Amino acid sequence: MITLPAQEVKRRGIGAVDKLLAKEPVHIIKNNRPMYVVLREEEYQTMMEDLALARIEASEADVSAGRVYKGSTADLMKELDEAE
Repeated sequence: MITLPAQEVKRRGIGAVDKLLAKEPVHIIKNNRPMYVVLREEEYQTMMEDLALARIEASEADVSAGRVYKGSTADLMKELDEAE
């Protein structure tokens, strides 16, 4: 994991992360804790596409297993409230 203090980013701007990003995402440390992750646009897009595909696969698995609610949203909310 590549880390960089927030103060360094504040002092040098985005140039502080440019070379580091060539290797892997950069974790920005603020108050001695990882607070932000900077990654290249291509990596972000890939991550979002992978997440979307995983959600679709999970939804398809739910449908195949019969885990589908066929009532209205209002009915579902009512049932959930009553279950508490």
